[in-house]
Amino acid sequence: MKETLHRKIREKSATIGIIGQGYVGLPLAVEFANAGFNVIGFDIDPAKVEKINTGVSYIVDVKSEDLKAVVAKKKLCATADFSRLGDVDSISICVPTPLRKTKDPDISYIAASMEQICKYMKKGALVVLESTTYPGTTTEMVREPLEQKGFKAGKDTFICFSPERVDPGNAVYNTKNTPKVIGGETPACCELGAALYRTCINTVHIVGTSAEAEMVKLLENTFRAVNIALVNELMMMCDRMGINIWNVINAAATKPFGFMPFYPGPGIGGHCIPLDPMYLSWKAKTYDFYNRFIELATDINGNMPYYVIHRVSRILNQHEKPIKNSKILILGMAYKANVDDLRESPGLELYRLLRAEGAYVVFNDPHATSFKSMLGKIVRSTDLTEETLKNQDLIIVVTNHKTYDYGFVVKHAKLILDTRNALGLFTEPSIVRL
Repeated sequence: MKETLHRKIREKSATIGIIGQGYVGLPLAVEFANAGFNVIGFDIDPAKVEKINTGVSYIVDVKSEDLKAVVAKKKLCATADFSRLGDVDSISICVPTPLRKTKDPDISYIAASMEQICKYMKKGALVVLESTTYPGTTTEMVREPLEQKGFKAGKDTFICFSPERVDPGNAVYNTKNTPKVIGGETPACCELGAALYRTCINTVHIVGTSAEAEMVKLLENTFRAVNIALVNELMMMCDRMGINIWNVINAAATKPFGFMPFYPGPGIGGHCIPLDPMYLSWKAKTYDFYNRFIELATDINGNMPYYVIHRVSRILNQHEKPIKNSKILILGMAYKANVDDLRESPGLELYRLLRAEGAYVVFNDPHATSFKSMLGKIVRSTDLTEETLKNQDLIIVVTNHKTYDYGFVVKHAKLILDTRNALGLFTEPSIVRL
């Protein structure tokens, strides 16, 4: 079975199945299709299935013309019919792995995917889990169910973990040129997984086991979360000392060795950085190991929206205004610049907190144009006009999209709190930096 699948991969006659057609799954599907494979994208959302099959992209990193091209060549199709898993030679699982309110991992999407895989998958197929999760998930959630079915890893099926490394909106690094880490349940599993991904990814780095590969992703994002927490804490300290933290960071970044700049902000967002450290901390507790460093970083980052509210209160008080009944515009709602992704965005928490304080809050975002409030109401982006800006008591720059005309904002706004140093070149007294 190993040699048969290896031959199909070399000849590109293998059919690739990808479960989950979101920020990870759809770009991967397009890359495999561009490499010459026949690809089936699986998703439970009929709207996504329809858009893919008509060549309309809903992902910032996939151009509609590129999607339409592979669909027209019949190299990529999408379906909600999971019985077609029986037609594929390789399955990549790219489903969400959020945290529950209790801060423990929600792996229900992986479990649901495995239920369909165990029901329909044929012997000799490769299964690669890409969803971010805790070390041991591939063994527990993928290998064990398949072996209970009678599919022995390394013989009847081949099982790997390869962490997704998607950075939405990154103009330099995409699915193809971002190095891919892969680890297998057995050496044969790893060999086949690496062979498959090398057909469409420029660089594949092999580690010893699937657990090592799982830990790689958690290390990467825990490193970022901890360093962001450090600079957030330094920013709060510098605020009390009357020191401009942005000038300090920019000066430190001139050192060509031993320093990597991280920047403060209103909080961290996206699917990875806020969640991955919690996956690691949760798993460590099962070994009676308590990650005080990670827990502290999570606490600092998680409380940044509250710190922003504190700064808002101070700024408005200096102008003899309370937060209650003040008119406030949030500029940018997506979790990072130049994308439409609202997952875990600090802007959403700021909106909620400001509303709770009695402020009249609107937002503008050219990418993320609407969101659902806690009460289930759809809140839509307001137009960024001269009148809108002049009518606000305060503008809070939360997401520094490149499309914004910051000169226009500064010209017409009464007061601005800049949480991203987006207005770093402006010196107007109306601007307050975080």
